[in-house]
Amino acid sequence: MLFEGLEQGDLKRLIHDEMHIDEFKSKLGRDEDVCVVSFKVKGKEPAQDLMNFIEKGYDWIIDADVSSGEMDDGDYILFIECERDEHIPANIIRMMNDIVNVTGQKLSQWRARYYKGTEDHPLSISELTKLIPKTPEEYKQRFGEEKLDEMRAIAGVKVTTKAPKNDYTQSLRAAAGLI
Repeated sequence: MLFEGLEQGDLKRLIHDEMHIDEFKSKLGRDEDVCVVSFKVKGKEPAQDLMNFIEKGYDWIIDADVSSGEMDDGDYILFIECERDEHIPANIIRMMNDIVNVTGQKLSQWRARYYKGTEDHPLSISELTKLIPKTPEEYKQRFGEEKLDEMRAIAGVKVTTKAPKNDYTQSLRAAAGLI
C-alpha cells in the first residue's frame, strides 16, 4: 500500500480506461441531485489509494468509495459522487488529467459510457457536456416518472401512475379485459 501519496506512474496498468456515469445509484442523495462516476481498478489497495487521492484532491467531490467486494474478474469498482451541476464535465476532465498522470495512460485512450447505454464515447468535455444531465431538472426530463415506471414494471414493483384515457389506451384496457 502506498503511504507517501500517489506519484506519476504508481498505478500504471491498474485502472481500466472506461468510465461509467450515472450507471449506479447515489448512496448520499437523490439521483437527480448527485452524479455517480465509476470505473474499475485492478486490486483493492490500488483502488483505495486512488479513492484517497480523489477524496483529498477535489472539493467538488461529495464522496468516493470502493466496492466492498471484488468482481468476478478480481477488479474493484471505484465510485465517485458529485453534485449535479454545470461544472461536472470540466471537473471530471480536470480530475482525469490528474489520474492519467498516475496511471501512465493518455486521456485520449479513455471512453465514457452513460447510464445504461451500450455506446462508448471519447472522454472529452464536449462529449460529457452532451451525455450528462447538468441539473436536476434536466435529469428528471431525461429519466422522469415514465422511465421510473418502466423500471418498476420490469422489477415487478407496483406501478403507481396511470395511463391517460384516450381511444388507444381504452382499446388496450378493453383488450385486456379491464373495462
